[in-house]
Amino acid sequence: MPDSPLSDSPYEVLGVSSDADAAALRLAYRRALRTAHPDTGGDPVRFHAVQRAWELVGTPEARAEFDRGRRTGAPAPTREAWAPAPPGARRDSRPLARSYGHPGGLSRELYLDRMREWVGRGAELPDPYDPALVRRAPREIRHILADALAEEATARALATLGIAYTVWHDLATEAAGPGLPPKLDHLVLGPTGLFAIQSEDWGGPVALKRGELVGEALAGERPIRSLAARAKAIGRAARVKPTALVVVVPDEHAAEPLALGGSIRGAVVALVRSSRLASAVREGLPGSAHLGGTEVMEVRSRLQAVVRFA
Repeated sequence: MPDSPLSDSPYEVLGVSSDADAAALRLAYRRALRTAHPDTGGDPVRFHAVQRAWELVGTPEARAEFDRGRRTGAPAPTREAWAPAPPGARRDSRPLARSYGHPGGLSRELYLDRMREWVGRGAELPDPYDPALVRRAPREIRHILADALAEEATARALATLGIAYTVWHDLATEAAGPGLPPKLDHLVLGPTGLFAIQSEDWGGPVALKRGELVGEALAGERPIRSLAARAKAIGRAARVKPTALVVVVPDEHAAEPLALGGSIRGAVVALVRSSRLASAVREGLPGSAHLGGTEVMEVRSRLQAVVRFA
């Protein structure tokens, strides 16, 4: 069970409500175990998830600890893990990439607004990042928080690229058209190209198929098409073209570290695991055009003149 706002709680894994009594919980566990057991044609991954869920809430003591926001025998989803990280001292002196904008900022603002609406206007909301509260929120709200965390994780990875790279976060893209998200998560410029990047956590596996992402968790979304439209809007304003369109997801949600899906208007399409992102940008994607030093400076100047932040 990944430490994500979108990961299923033990109650969701077992198929019961969080206020189910002990008898109903045990009955649900036995039913889920039978269904998922590999010896009866079940899914081994699902079987393991059911066993782990029972470990977390199967006894009164474990259940009380989980309901208080602590997972017995596993790292807890604490408020510190989901709240904005405070500024801290750097652990090394390596030069970082030039960075502009506030990664995850708009997503966090949206999360807080939606959380207040869900709790009720005027109602007290002492800690919007309390794990017990987050777990009870609708999936739509938890998805917004998961996206903010994904964007912040990507920003940390991109910062390690070094001074040869420039990174913009949360770029406004109203010109992308109605119905599309109002921002581009990240834009990265360096000698290996101009990368338009979307950070996502849909709470489940996705894959590239015919140049688009597919997966049950997407619920009809077309992320590559949306990303291409947003990148095109910024590129048109700056008179530049992205060389790569990249969607980055948690490691466990992609079958391969790096998967390619053809190209759109000359930009290579890729699905990348979070842990592989920095090296993928530093090395460049297969088939993606590299940029010379003079070209990088020219593209940077054009982008700096038009970029606005969401």
